[in-house]
Amino acid sequence: LEAPRQAPARMNLTLEELIAGLQNGFRHEVLEGNVGYLRVDDIPGQEVMSKLRSFLAANVWRKLMGTSALVLDLRHCTGGHISGIPYVISYLHPGNTVLHVDTIYDRPSNTTTEIWTLPEVLGDNYGADKDVVVLTSGRTGGVAEDIAYILKQMRRAIVVGERTVGGALDLQKLRIGQSDFFLTVPVSRSLGPLGKGSQTWEGSGVLPCVGTPAEQALEKALAILTLRRALPGVIQRLQEALREYYTLVDRVPALLHHLANMDLSSVVSEEDLVTKLNTGLQAVSEDPRLLVQVVRSKETSSGPEDEAEDPPEMVSEVPEDEAARRALVDSVFQVSVLPGNVGYLRFDRFADASVLGVL
Repeated sequence: LEAPRQAPARMNLTLEELIAGLQNGFRHEVLEGNVGYLRVDDIPGQEVMSKLRSFLAANVWRKLMGTSALVLDLRHCTGGHISGIPYVISYLHPGNTVLHVDTIYDRPSNTTTEIWTLPEVLGDNYGADKDVVVLTSGRTGGVAEDIAYILKQMRRAIVVGERTVGGALDLQKLRIGQSDFFLTVPVSRSLGPLGKGSQTWEGSGVLPCVGTPAEQALEKALAILTLRRALPGVIQRLQEALREYYTLVDRVPALLHHLANMDLSSVVSEEDLVTKLNTGLQAVSEDPRLLVQVVRSKETSSGPEDEAEDPPEMVSEVPEDEAARRALVDSVFQVSVLPGNVGYLRFDRFADASVLGVL
């Protein structure tokens, strides 16, 4: 087997040529809501990253550091260099210590290489309290898959989009004898990101946290980030409501403590939030009547069914006319006897005690 001639190494290029090539594979901007957006279509190796470290820090990373959340778009990234993995992960790793994120086996050399985050980065790490979303597609492959999987396993990012291709970290193209036929062979594989043993994404792909068509992934990610920005305010209003209104006052301190220490990192929808809140609050209070619900405003209602669920008005005045009083009673109460001699009483509006006394 004979390997075909390789393209010129990137290290033979000038700094200007490296920057020009990098700009073709990187795109960044700040979106509405102060959300940083970084699209990466190719992940350079260690040599290129080292040369362009200062350029990237000054012209890309510094502009994204002030954002409140970050979207890392890997939908068009079909590969890259294994040695570039630490550079991407390290800027998003909030810890002050190095982290072992993967072990790579290389078949031609029969060696394994451990991948660790860098002991320090040029500039600052992205804040641990800021959300990160990774976008994936059915074309996301190789090194990009490893990065998405590592960030997901670290619980540092929410992966949104499609299941990735499940390719290989590194491929080698080999000529079959002296023919015009070539064989592409995987020559490197991940032994398990974050020391997960045999668990890996190769062959099966990276399963997103939130599945959606790739072309809708950015829109979905921004909706998730909007919800997550609202979470602190939601928790604060719940705490205020419990202090003011909950009748089992002896259980309020425990409920407030539970809310203050909830892990909301996995919440990506209103349904997730409601389920998590109700499960936790009912367990702490031992009160199944304590319920959190999503209430839509009239502006967002979609039809007559929503309008029918509006809370009834309270009756506070009694009309003087006897016929009007009878009409009021008939509008408030519905009375009938059902088959089997079952009494049926329905009331849709409420009245003050003084009004009921008169009626």
